[in-house]
Amino acid sequence: MNKTVIPLIRLLILSILVPIGTFLQPSGAKAAASAWAEGEQAQLRLISASDAVGTEAAVTLGLEVRLEPSWKIYWRSPGDAGLPPDFDWSGSRNFDSAEIRWPVPHRFSLFGLDTFGYEGQVVLPLIVRLTSPGEPVDLNAHVRYLVCDPQICVPAEARLSLSLPAGPAAPSAEADLIQRFVGEVPGDGSEDGLRLGRVEAVRLGEGPGLVLEAEAEPPFTAPDVIVEGPQSLRFSAPEVLLTDGGRRARFQLSVDKLENDAPGLDGLSLTVTLYDAKRALEALVEPQAGAGVGPALATMLAFALIGGFILNFMPCVLPVLALKLLGVVGQGGRELGAIRLSFLASAAGILFSFLLLAAALIGLKSAGAAIGWGIQFQQPIFLAALSLILVLFAANLLGLFHVPLPSWLGGVASAAGGPDHGHSLIGSFGSGAFATLLATPCSAPFLGTAVGFALARGAWEILSIFAALGLGLALPWLLVAAFPAVAKALPRPGRWMGWMKVVLALALLATALWLISILEMQLGRTAALLVGMLLVALILVLTLRRALPTRWRAAAPAVVALLALAAIVVPARLPVVAALPEPEPGVETGAWQTFAEDDIAGLVASGKTVFVDVTADWCLSCKVNKALVLDSAEIASLLQASDVVAMRADWTRPDPAIAAYLSKFGRYGIPFNVVYGPKAPRGVILPEVLTKQAVRRALTAAGG
Repeated sequence: MNKTVIPLIRLLILSILVPIGTFLQPSGAKAAASAWAEGEQAQLRLISASDAVGTEAAVTLGLEVRLEPSWKIYWRSPGDAGLPPDFDWSGSRNFDSAEIRWPVPHRFSLFGLDTFGYEGQVVLPLIVRLTSPGEPVDLNAHVRYLVCDPQICVPAEARLSLSLPAGPAAPSAEADLIQRFVGEVPGDGSEDGLRLGRVEAVRLGEGPGLVLEAEAEPPFTAPDVIVEGPQSLRFSAPEVLLTDGGRRARFQLSVDKLENDAPGLDGLSLTVTLYDAKRALEALVEPQAGAGVGPALATMLAFALIGGFILNFMPCVLPVLALKLLGVVGQGGRELGAIRLSFLASAAGILFSFLLLAAALIGLKSAGAAIGWGIQFQQPIFLAALSLILVLFAANLLGLFHVPLPSWLGGVASAAGGPDHGHSLIGSFGSGAFATLLATPCSAPFLGTAVGFALARGAWEILSIFAALGLGLALPWLLVAAFPAVAKALPRPGRWMGWMKVVLALALLATALWLISILEMQLGRTAALLVGMLLVALILVLTLRRALPTRWRAAAPAVVALLALAAIVVPARLPVVAALPEPEPGVETGAWQTFAEDDIAGLVASGKTVFVDVTADWCLSCKVNKALVLDSAEIASLLQASDVVAMRADWTRPDPAIAAYLSKFGRYGIPFNVVYGPKAPRGVILPEVLTKQAVRRALTAAGG
C-alpha cells in the first residue's frame, strides 16, 4: 500500500473514534491531553491526570506512546543498544522541572544482545513541578526518541503542547490510564510480596559475576532481574533457580563488559530492578565481596568473629565485664588446670547461648515471624525474668543468701567469688550464658553485617555465623584459659573484695532498674511498678529472714520463690500497651519527627534531606550514639536545618513495619541510621557506631 495513503487512513479512523470516545466519557471527566504527534512507527501525546492545576506544587502528567506492531522504544537504561526518550521543555511557562517515573520494562533478546523497553502502548508518568503553584501552566515538550524493530532503528522526534488552567483540580478522562502505569513503576516490593535478599560479587569462571537472592509470596512465576551500574558494566541475562515452590529465587549474572579501568563489583553501588509479570521492586545495593558462596561465608564468619570480640567493649556488656573481673580475681592462687577448666566452661556457656539463640531465630523465621538481633528485649516476660536474675545475683554478691541457687544460676556468683569461693564448672558455664543475655541489646562494627547476612539465608548460615559471634565474645575467656598464669598472678581474695562486691551489686541493681524502665514503655507504669515492688519485696525477705523466728525462717525460700514467680507472671498476664499516647506519623517530637516511611520519597522529591534513626530504649549502643553524636550541639544543629527532616523509629516494642523496613537493607538489628536526599534517593547507610564525621559526610553525600 502506498505509504502516503496509510497516514490518511489513520487520520480518518481517528476523526471517527475521537468524537465517539468523547461522547462515551463519564460526565464530569474532561479530557486533558495534547494533540497526537503522528509518526510512521509511533504516535505520542501528553496527557494530564487532572483537568486543572489545583493548589499543589506539582502536577502528574504522562507521555502516552502507541507503537506499531513489532516496534519498541527504550527504557532509561536501554541495555546493549538504543537510547531512552529525551525531553526538552524550553518555551514552557510556569515550569520548574520534570521527573520521569519508569514503569517495568520488557527484556528483548536478539542475536545475543539484550535491550530493555516497551512495545504496544506505554505511558511514562511525569511529575512536573511548577514555579508558581496554582497558576496556569503551558507546557511545550520537544521529545527525541529512538524507535526500533528487529531489523532497523529510526530516530524520531515530536513536539507536544499542553495547557492546564488555574482552578480546582478534578481527575481527567486520562487519570485512570496514567494511574495504571504508575502502578507498574517499581517500589520497594513490600506491596507486591517481593523481598530482595543478599547481593554478592562472585567469580564465575575467569570473570566477575553477581549473585542475588529474593523471596516472593505468592510465588514467582517468571522472574527477571536488570542490574544498572556504571556505563563500563554490562550484565548478562540472569540464570534463574527457583526453590521452595517458587517462593525463593537465585539469580546469577555474569559481567559481559568490564573495561580495564572499571572498578570491581564489590562495594560498587548498583541499582537492581527485580520484576515478575507486573509486580516489581527496585533497590540500591552494594555487593559483598566474595568468589562464591563458600568464600562469602568465610568472609562473614571473619566479620562475626571480629564483631563478637568488639562486643566485649560495648556499653551493654559493662555489667558482664564486672562479673568477669570478679571471676578473674576469684581465681587467684588456684591450680593452673582448675583455672583453665573454669574459663573453658565459661566460654562453652557463651557458645551454647549463641547456638540456642540461633536455633530460636531459625524457628521464628520458619514460622514467618519477624526476627532480629536483640528482639528478645521487646518481650515483657524476658525483661522481667532478666531483672529477676540480676536482682538475685546482686543479693548473692551482697551476702543476703548463701543457699545455692540452681547450678546454672547460683553458680555464677559462686564462680565469681562467692562467700565460699566455690568454683563449680556448671556455675562457670552459667556465667558465660548470662554474659550472652546481657550482650544482645548492643551492636558493634561488623556484627550488623554478619547478622544481616545470616538471617537473610538458611539455617546452616545462621548457625555458623552465630557460632562465630559466640567465639568472638568468648575470646577473652579463651585467652585466660590458654594463659592461666594471668589469673594465678592476681592477688588472692581478701577483705578488699567485700567492697568490690558492693560496687558490682549496685551496678547489677542499676541494670535491673533500667530493664524495668523498658518494661514501663511496653506495659505501662502500673505494671512496671508492680514488678519493681515484687523484686524489692524479694530483697527485703532475703535481708530480714535471719531476724525472723526460726519457724518463719524456714518459709523464707518459699516466699522468695512465690515473689519471683509473681514478678514473671505479671507481664505474662497483662496486655502490651503504650505507656504514653503514640504520636501520629510525621508529628514532631522535639527536633525529631515520628518515622513515616511513606513520606520519605515525597520529602526527597521536594529537595529535603531525610535522616532516619532506628532506635530502642533497650539498645544501649543506640543511647551512646544519641548522647555522643546525635544530641551533640554540632550534629543537632545540622539535623534542625530547614532543608533536613530528622525521623526517629522506635523499635522498643515489636513493630512489623520497622522490622520490614530494616530487612529491606538486609539489616536485622539496631542501631541503624540512613540518610536520604536528592543525591541519594535510596539512602546512604551509616555505620553502627556513629561519629560526627560520618554523619556530616552522609548528609553532604545525600543532599549537598
